[in-house]
Amino acid sequence: MSEEAPLTPVAFLEAQLPDLPHAGLLTEYQRWWIEEGQAISDAVDRLGTPWLRMYDALGERVDEVLYPPEYWTMLRRGYQAGIVWRNFEENSVLPFYLLGYVTAFFDPGLYCPHTVSMSTAVPLDKYGAEGVKAHFLPPLLARDDSVWQGATWMTEAGGGSDLGAGVETIARRSGDHWLLSGDKYFASNAHADLAVVAARPEGAQAGVRGLALFLVPRRRKDGTLNFTIRRLKDKIATRSVPTGEVELRDSEGYLLGRPEEGIYLILEVLNISRVANSIASVALAQRALADAYQFASQRVAFGKPVVEHPLLGQQFAERVEGLKLGFALAWEAVERLNEVWREKPRYSERYHLFRLIAHLAKYWTAEFAAQTAKWAMEVYAGVGTLAENRVERWLREAMILAIWEGTPHRQMLDGLEAMERKGAHRLLFDHLGERANPQDIEEWMERIEEHLRLPQEEKEARIEPLFRELAEFTGRCLSVRQPDGREKVADQSSRP
Repeated sequence: MSEEAPLTPVAFLEAQLPDLPHAGLLTEYQRWWIEEGQAISDAVDRLGTPWLRMYDALGERVDEVLYPPEYWTMLRRGYQAGIVWRNFEENSVLPFYLLGYVTAFFDPGLYCPHTVSMSTAVPLDKYGAEGVKAHFLPPLLARDDSVWQGATWMTEAGGGSDLGAGVETIARRSGDHWLLSGDKYFASNAHADLAVVAARPEGAQAGVRGLALFLVPRRRKDGTLNFTIRRLKDKIATRSVPTGEVELRDSEGYLLGRPEEGIYLILEVLNISRVANSIASVALAQRALADAYQFASQRVAFGKPVVEHPLLGQQFAERVEGLKLGFALAWEAVERLNEVWREKPRYSERYHLFRLIAHLAKYWTAEFAAQTAKWAMEVYAGVGTLAENRVERWLREAMILAIWEGTPHRQMLDGLEAMERKGAHRLLFDHLGERANPQDIEEWMERIEEHLRLPQEEKEARIEPLFRELAEFTGRCLSVRQPDGREKVADQSSRP
């Protein structure tokens, strides 16, 4: 069993990616997590919500998020390893997702600060005015403890999915910058040095077409706080990323790109994070499986280790296959993003292919992570509910992954829109090519085209089984490989 589902993240990555980039770096990073990082992560999780120190001893507003000193060592370890800066040096997003996989195996929540920092650096690099980029990008790419952190603040109290109606933050022009006023309700990495923020320029049209993306630094030009933190959220898990309510009051900001293209930039930011969510979901599922396997190998019931009982052995085998399928989906999203992450509107067909794969991956992997974590607790039985066994934490963490960066409903509806408006399903089937049975492709094409002809309400109401099975079909096609690493055609069992 351990050979099929390696017990460490790097071993699993090596099994799935025979030519694993940065294998030495990943091994060293993993070693640090095993020797030091996991204990820090466990302590941060047990401590719960960090403390917000709003004022200093003289009554000056400081809004400092207080963690144990070891937390900052754990957080900065990823930045120093290159979870952000390597991507720009190599012009590739692979380091971000590979280092992220190792991070999420040990602490899924900690991958969030790294993710929103990456999701700040990319639009700043692509769309920032030269002076703004020259001033703010180098600190995000620093390799030492001086590194800055980013954040992506879109959601307000009205909700996150309907951005057109939910974003009430207004931006008005003021010389060479803008002044933003509004409240962000779920502001992950609330203590960030920089944030990319969705806001509506004064006088812009209603709906998503009127939104723009702004870069908002933590401090104004005069050094005072540029935004304040109302409070930190007490969450079910992900203790290692502080999520708060942020108040913007004439906060200085800098427009990224053209205001009429703001929604596209916002979606670019979200898509970087959606792929990271998929990678984190697979890493969490692997961790839950690895912990469950180790426990089941040692726990004796009815005269033998419980892992040797046929039913549980079969369940392990099925979960391992699901893990491989989930990784194939998530990694395909990574590779497709790696091709298009520098593109700007108007996007190529390759970008619309990436969009559909990203939605399929995010939807399927998040659900698999939650179900696998639940099942792992059942393997432990009663002791799985005890905090010292850690498996209950993976269930808590997994419940958030299904919601971050868009609920399953959002992934299905956005994926449906990509198929309706961009023909992304046809791009997907062309992309699968020889990896799928031609008859399967023909049947899938007919099934989707038939679905797209339904009345709109029925089309949305009945999308879930089709979307789930399309994700599984795609994952099977991508995960079936020859012993030499080449893809082969998926068998007939993958038909819809």
